[in-house]
Amino acid sequence: MGAKKHPFYRLVVADARSPRDGRFIEHLGYYDPMTDPVQIKIDGDKVVRWLQQGAQPTEAARSLLKREGILERLAETRKSTASA
Repeated sequence: MGAKKHPFYRLVVADARSPRDGRFIEHLGYYDPMTDPVQIKIDGDKVVRWLQQGAQPTEAARSLLKREGILERLAETRKSTASA
């Protein structure tokens, strides 16, 4: 997404067999690195639900999720369900 010299990224859930810029299943958020400060808006509840179902984030998506604290929230959720 975006324009020349102004990148804009969407965080989506896609089937591994679909093309890189092809169809996706669900839109989870966006990342705009050109603003000051950088804008990141991610729906954490949707991300946690997909990760619990077995979705595997890419390295770039994993770094954004770690930056927003969503992976830590997922780990806490897993700990609480394992202890119950």
